[in-house]
Parts: sequence; structure tokens; C-alpha cells
Amino acid sequence: MVAEDLDHAVERSHRAVAAVFRGDPGPAKALFSDDDDVTLGNPFGPYACGRKKVEETITGAASNYRDGDVTGVELIAKYVSDGLACVVEVERGHAKVGGNDQTATLALRVTSVFRLEHDVWKLVHRHADPITTPRPAVSVISR
Repeated sequence: MVAEDLDHAVERSHRAVAAVFRGDPGPAKALFSDDDDVTLGNPFGPYACGRKKVEETITGAASNYRDGDVTGVELIAKYVSDGLACVVEVERGHAKVGGNDQTATLALRVTSVFRLEHDVWKLVHRHADPITTPRPAVSVISR
């Protein structure tokens, strides 16, 4: 069997995000490795570690969206080695968020780490957050 092309796996991830924007967590869950070393960081809470917690977090995130879609993806960088790849993108879309009936424009900076498992690229880490524009510096006070 020939290994799945990474670009195909990345496209599957874009379709999965579109499904999440419609409230459907299924395709996003299917992207992740079945191994328990998976991690997920999303805008709704802290990092999720382990397959079960990642699935719960995806379900929770999807419950915040409805009637949405991905409208574009900007590739920032892609790093590929034997069996491991990192893709950095900005995903853009629209959805109704929370209880709001107004459609919101969405932009997420995303880092996805894929691992080749049995000739299929599976997600082992995804981090997405809405910081896509410069922010003022924040002073940190240590105690």
C-alpha cells in the first residue's frame, strides 16, 4: 500500500473543521491517532491530553458552532520528515457561535502535527486559537 499523501490528509482536516463549524464533531475525531499520546488545544479551554479527553473536547467545541463553513485556508509553513509533519495555517470561516443568531466571521491560527501510522497521516496534535492580528504587550508580574 502506498502511504497517503500529506496534502490529502490536510484537506481532510479542512473538511473536518468545516464540519465542526456546522456542529458535527465526527470528522474531526476521526482525524486523530487512536494512540493515547494525542493532544488538542482549542479556544474554549485548556489542552486536552489523551484520546478520550481529545474526543470530549472536540465534542464540546463543536457544540459551540452551527450553520458554518470554512471559507479559506492560508498556508504559513509546512515541515515534513519521515513519518512526521507539522502544518501551520490560518483557517478562515463563518458560523453562528454559542446562542448567537448572527453569523460570526472566524479566523484561527492553527498548528497541526501529523504522524504517519499504517500508511495514513493521523493528527497527533492540533492547536487553534483566534490570535491572528498583533496584540499589545502584556506585562507579567511574578510573585
